Amino acid sequence: MEPNWQLARKRPFLTKRARIVHAIRAFFIARDFLEVETPQRIPANAPELHIYAVESDNWFLHTSPELAMKRLLAAGYERIYQICHCWRAGERGQYHLPEYSMLEWYRSHCDYQALMSDCEELFVALANNDDLIYQGSRIDLTRPWPRLSVTDAFNIYASMSAAEALAEDCFDELLVSQIEPNLAVDRPLFLTEYPISQAALARPKPTDPTVAERFELYIGGMELANAFSELVDTDEQRRRFSKEEKQRRSSGKIAYPTAEPFLQELSNMPESAGIALGIDRLIMLFCDLSHIDDSVALPPELL
Repeated sequence: MEPNWQLARKRPFLTKRARIVHAIRAFFIARDFLEVETPQRIPANAPELHIYAVESDNWFLHTSPELAMKRLLAAGYERIYQICHCWRAGERGQYHLPEYSMLEWYRSHCDYQALMSDCEELFVALANNDDLIYQGSRIDLTRPWPRLSVTDAFNIYASMSAAEALAEDCFDELLVSQIEPNLAVDRPLFLTEYPISQAALARPKPTDPTVAERFELYIGGMELANAFSELVDTDEQRRRFSKEEKQRRSSGKIAYPTAEPFLQELSNMPESAGIALGIDRLIMLFCDLSHIDDSVALPPELL
């Protein structure tokens, strides 16, 4: 029987992937981060309206290790990172897999600005240069990388303001259809300061509580990371979880239990910041791949 050519042709990419993951670990070890492993089957994820968790024997596979990692921050761990598999039901496409690899890191006693610096340093270290080529375009990695607020992005590129888009319930639609295609591909970009209604687990900006200290990182036309200064107000986080869960249930989505241990320990967490970065998309970028399937050994259709 002939070898499976779909698997055999991936050897150069998978070899480079392994080296990149090794380099990521070396990057964080050199900066005194502790690598941790948290359970991937959990009783409750953070409720998010547009994310569907995969059920597992009355519990769920995690959509992110964030709640467990933040409990470690609350217990006194100051710099931690994790590379793990995560699951989200119904996500499939050029940039999406239902099972994917995630890099998350968290730092106490800092805010989201520190994570922007981490991102810049990490990508320059992985590229071993101040630029890279992706899909025929040169991407200039020279620091500092540009920042653009969500408010300004809507004012520049969208057919209505961010406030109007939220009122018309089309914020996400316009972000994807009108803003993301217009973001420059020759430079990385931090899209910053999301409206407070889109804060998730991020804290309000002290100088402007109408926005959250949250950013997403775009490189080569792809969204690679989501980050924020952490909200440590237990009452406010419980209120947000309750509101999100009510929206989920009113939309006919499966009910999620409350992540009670996380909420009970949240008040012990110091000022902190955390980020989730998609490993498979990062591999696409550094291996010059146009489809996420080529960044992994076996996409679900080949199982």
